[in-house]
Amino acid sequence: MSDIAASPSASGSARLGVLLMLLGMVMFSLNDVLGKWLVATYSVGQLMLIRSFAALVVLAPFFWRVGWRRLIEVDRPRLHLLRAALFAFEASGFYFAVAYMPLADAMTYWLAAPIYVAALSSFMLGEKVGWRRWTAIIVGFVGVLIALSPSKETFTLPALIALAGSIAFGLAMVLGRSLRAAPDTTLVFWQVAGAGIFAAVMCLADPAGWAPVSGVDFGLLSLLGIVAMSAHMLVNRSLKLADAATVVPLQYTLLLWAVVFGWMFFGDMPRPAMLVGAGFIVASGLFIFFREQQLKRRAPST
Repeated sequence: MSDIAASPSASGSARLGVLLMLLGMVMFSLNDVLGKWLVATYSVGQLMLIRSFAALVVLAPFFWRVGWRRLIEVDRPRLHLLRAALFAFEASGFYFAVAYMPLADAMTYWLAAPIYVAALSSFMLGEKVGWRRWTAIIVGFVGVLIALSPSKETFTLPALIALAGSIAFGLAMVLGRSLRAAPDTTLVFWQVAGAGIFAAVMCLADPAGWAPVSGVDFGLLSLLGIVAMSAHMLVNRSLKLADAATVVPLQYTLLLWAVVFGWMFFGDMPRPAMLVGAGFIVASGLFIFFREQQLKRRAPST
């Protein structure tokens, strides 16, 4: 059999993982809306630095309880470092992209990340992926191509950065799955600290890009970090409760929220090609999810 079904207890964990992933996606979408609005005034480096500082302040009591030494002295530190760097790059790349393109268009690039993970989970994580899910993954790739409508006009610098960011995001998710033995607090610490260091380097490289921050905007920039931190924690826990091929495709719901929030807050209307491609992408993600549930229901009790 090409797919391995889970036990009843594992099935319950998978359902909880699905719920956490969906909630995380809503929080990420609200974070994206706020980030797009703020990046019109502040540089990506400044935005990333303040949001990372706020997240570290909120998490400091949890880090103190665990012990700073236990957070820093970890197994496989190179993988933790690489994962943190990938997340820092993808976050800054996203904020740069949404400063120049509609939220839904930028998010369409990120829709490729779940497809990367679902495909790579078979090779890098040893997860079993049957031919039906491979077909769905291919359909998802076709949907991304339709939505992006590749041409000389579409491959601008923001689009290329968005594409690179989505690849970095997918790789970071795979590494997060491979580091599932690490505590959530450790994963979040490396991720937030890595983003802060990455942002500090960006600010030092362009000190003239630092703009005065009002009290209200500082609060909003800080909220950006807290919301992102909470969403990442939900996603990390989701990936520990369910296999990547099941929960990662649910990130396609980001497109729905990007379309809705983009229209509500910025007056952006999705392109017809993007909507057609989105149909392929959502169908692919839903098929993968329901295929997983079907296999789990068929699992023998022995």
